[in-house]
Amino acid sequence: GGFIGGEIARTLEGTGHTVAPVSRREVDLLTDGAADRLESILQPGDSVVITAAVAPVKDNAMLEANIRMGSAICQALARANPAQVVYVSSDAVYRDSDRPLAEGSCAEPGSLHGAMHVTREVMLRAACPESLCIVRPTLVYGVGDPHNGYGPNRFMRSALTEGVIAVFGHGEERRDHVHVSDVAGLVGAIVESDSVGILNAATGQGHTFLSVAERIMQLVDRPVELRNLPRSGPMPHGGYRVFDASQTTAAFPEFAYTPLEQGLAECLSQMAEGDRG
Repeated sequence: GGFIGGEIARTLEGTGHTVAPVSRREVDLLTDGAADRLESILQPGDSVVITAAVAPVKDNAMLEANIRMGSAICQALARANPAQVVYVSSDAVYRDSDRPLAEGSCAEPGSLHGAMHVTREVMLRAACPESLCIVRPTLVYGVGDPHNGYGPNRFMRSALTEGVIAVFGHGEERRDHVHVSDVAGLVGAIVESDSVGILNAATGQGHTFLSVAERIMQLVDRPVELRNLPRSGPMPHGGYRVFDASQTTAAFPEFAYTPLEQGLAECLSQMAEGDRG
C-alpha cells in the first residue's frame, strides 16, 4: 500500500498476476507473533515482494525496528519456502565513489539507512539463499511519495504550490533519478523471469539538482523563483552518485527507463490534475 509497494502491486495486477497485498493491517511486523501470521498467508509457489520498512532510518531506534521487522520476515520465509523473494533495498548500501556504481560495487554504507538495508540483505540471503533477488533503487520520484525528499518530488510540489524551488549551495551534486513506475516495471520483469541476484534500479544518467530544478521551472505554467540555500555540511556522497546501468540492459533488453524530462512532465501533469480534482 505504500509509494513503491503500491506501484508494484498495480503493475503486477496490470500484467495479469494475482496480487495479495499484505499491509500493516494484516501483519504488523513489530508485534509478537508477526512471523507466524505472515507464514500463514504465504503459499507454495508464491513470489514475495518485500518493501516494508520504517524509512528513512535516522537513528538507532529506527534501525533496531527495521531489523526486528526483517527478522520476522526471514523467519516466515524460511518456514514457508516461497518460490521467489524480491527485496526492494536501496542504493544507500554502496560506499561513495567517484566512478559510476554497479551491482558489484562495494556495499559499505556510510549511513544508518544503508546499514539497515545491507543487514537485511544478509539476513534474507541466509533465509532464502536460492530464491532471492535484491533490487537497489536510487533516488525514486513520482506522484504519491510521502517523504517529500530533496530532489524532483520536493521541487515539483514547491514549484506548484509556492512558486519557489530551493536548492542547497548551487545544486551542483550529480545524481541519478528513477521514476517509481520504472522500479515497479523492473520488479515485474524479475517476477516474470524468476530472476535471482542483484539489480540496481538506476537509469545510468546523472543530473545535477540545479538542472532538475531548471527543467521543472520550464515545465511549470507559472513563474518559479530559484533560491540557493546555504549548506550546513558537506555534500552528500561527495556530490556524485551515478550508475552503470548496463546490467539492466543485459538482463532485460526490452526494458527502457523513462527519460527524466518525460517523467517530470508526467508527474507535474498528474499533480495538476489532482489539484483540480
